[in-house]
Amino acid sequence: MANFFLDNDDIQFLFRHIDLAELARIQEDDFAHNGDDASGYAPRDAADAVDNYQRVLEIVGEVAAEVVAPSAERIDREGNTLNEDGTVTLHPLVRENLKRLSQADMMGFILPRRYGGLNCPYLIYTMATEIISRADASLMNLFGLQGIAETVYAFANDEIKDEVLPRFARGEVTAAMVLTEPDAGSDLQAVRLRAFQDDQGNWYLNGVKRFITNGCGEILLVLARSEPEIADGRGLSLFITERNEQVKVRHLEDKLGIHGSPTCELVFDNTPCRLVGERQRGLITYVMAMMNGARVGIAAQSLGIAEAAYRMARTYAHTRWQFGGPIERLPAVAEMVTDMKIDIEAARALAFETARVCDHDHNNLRVLEMGPELDKDEKKRRKQLSRALKRMNGMLTPMSKYYCSEMCIRVTHDAIQVLGGSGYIKDYAAERHARDARITTIYEGTSQLQVVAAVRGVTSGSLDAWSEEHEKRTYDDHILEELKRKLIEARQLIAETITLVKSNSTSYLDLSGRRLVDSAVTVVCGHLLLAQGAADERKKRVARRFIERELPVLRMNCAQIHAGDMSPLEEYALLAGPVPAVV
Repeated sequence: MANFFLDNDDIQFLFRHIDLAELARIQEDDFAHNGDDASGYAPRDAADAVDNYQRVLEIVGEVAAEVVAPSAERIDREGNTLNEDGTVTLHPLVRENLKRLSQADMMGFILPRRYGGLNCPYLIYTMATEIISRADASLMNLFGLQGIAETVYAFANDEIKDEVLPRFARGEVTAAMVLTEPDAGSDLQAVRLRAFQDDQGNWYLNGVKRFITNGCGEILLVLARSEPEIADGRGLSLFITERNEQVKVRHLEDKLGIHGSPTCELVFDNTPCRLVGERQRGLITYVMAMMNGARVGIAAQSLGIAEAAYRMARTYAHTRWQFGGPIERLPAVAEMVTDMKIDIEAARALAFETARVCDHDHNNLRVLEMGPELDKDEKKRRKQLSRALKRMNGMLTPMSKYYCSEMCIRVTHDAIQVLGGSGYIKDYAAERHARDARITTIYEGTSQLQVVAAVRGVTSGSLDAWSEEHEKRTYDDHILEELKRKLIEARQLIAETITLVKSNSTSYLDLSGRRLVDSAVTVVCGHLLLAQGAADERKKRVARRFIERELPVLRMNCAQIHAGDMSPLEEYALLAGPVPAVV
C-alpha cells in the first residue's frame, strides 16, 4: 500500500536523526506514569514513545496516500457549498477524509491523553501536517487547525476544556481562528468586532469577520473588542462560541487555490459566547501564541505542497524524452530539479528544528505553570530557560514560515517549468500545486511581516546564540569542517552588517530585513545540514551544495546593505511612478 510517511526518505532520516527520545522524555514528564495513566496508553519509556510516534505517522501516511490524495483533484474542481440559511456543506469527499482521520484517532494529535488526545510532541504533529498537505493542501486547513484545541487547553478554564476538548479529540468538531476583519487584516490591533455583556454578565458578539479559514467550523475562537474605550490591542479579548443561528456565513470566497478549504465571511448577531482566559489578553497573549503555532503549520503545509510538486517534476524529467534522451540529462533541467530537492530538505530541516524548539518551550512552560511546585533553584533555572527559548522561538518561527512558504512558491513554479506545456494544463496536478502554494506567503502573516518579526531576533543576539552552539561541534570529515569554517565567517559578516544597520534609522533596518533574514537562514540551515551530513554521505553532499550555492548570495545581500541605498523610501513616488488612474 502507498504510504506518504514510509516513502519519504528525508522525513524517515530526520525521524531517526533528531533526538526524539529526549522530546518524548520532556513530553511525558520523565515517564512518571510508567505506562499506567487514566487513558491506559502512556508510554513506559522513550523507546515505547518513539515507537508510538512511528506507528502514528505510518497511519497518517497511509490515510494520506490511500484516501486523501486520490480525492484531491475532484475536491479542487468542485469545492464546498454555501447554503441559503448561512451554513456551509463541505464536499462529501472532504467529510469522508475527516471521518477517516477521526476513525484513526488523528484529530487530537497534541492534546493530552486525559481528553482523548495522543499527546504527541509538536514535531511529530508537524511531520503529520506535511504528510497531509502533500496529499491535499486544502485538507491541512481543517486537520492543521488542531492548534486551536491547544489554545483552549492552554488558556481556557476547566469547564470549557472539559466540555470542548474531548469533542476535538473524537473528531466531532472542527474549528476556526476568527481574527481578520474587512478593515483589519494583518493589523489585528484594528479589530472592531464588539464583545459586550448583559446585566447578568453573559457575553455576546456583534460584527463581521472576513477571510476566516474554515469559518463554518463548529468551534470558533473569536478576537473581539471587549473594551471599547481602548483603541489598540490592549482592548481585545478572546472568546469561544459554537456554530449557531446567530452566526452565519454570508459569503464563501472564490479563491485561486485550496478550494477544499472554505474561506468564509461571518456575521455575528448578538451571538452568545464565553471569555477565554482574562480580559484584554486576547491579542497580546493568546492570539500571538495561537498564531505562532499556526505559522509552523503553514511551514509544514508549504513543505507538503513542495514535496508533491517536486516528485511530479522529478518523475517527468526522468520519463520525458527530448533530443534523444530524458530531459533530466539537460544541464538546465538537472540543476533545476537538484535545487528543488535541496531547497525542500533545507526548509524541512529549518521547520523541524523550529518545531523541536517549540516543544522544549511549551513543555518548560507547562512545568512552570501547571506542574507541581518547584524548589527555588529549579524554578529560577526554568524561568531563565523560558526566556531563552522564547527569544529563540521569536526568531525561528517567523523565519521558518517565511523561508518554507517562499521555497514552496519557487518549487511549484519550477515544477511547472520542468513539465513545460503539460504543467500549464489541468491534466497534471502541477498547476494545482502552484495555486495552492500561493496562499502560503500570505495567510497567518505575509512574508513581509514574518521578516519584520524574524529580523528582530537576528539583530538582537538570537542568531548568535543559536549559531554558537552549533559552531562548537567538530567534524571528523575535512569537507564538513571547511564548510563550518565558511559558515562562521558568514556569521561574522552578518554581525558586521548588523552593526552598520543599527547605526542607521529603524526604517533602514526594515528595508534591510529580508536580506538579513535570508542571510541568517543560510547560516541556520547550513549548520543543520552539516549535522545531518555527519551521519549520512548523501547529506554531506546536500550540505555542500546548499552552502556553496548560498554563500555568494549571502555576501551579495550584505554588500547591498552596506551600499546604503534608501531610494525605495526616499524616492518612492518617483521610482514607483504615479498612482494609476482608475478605469
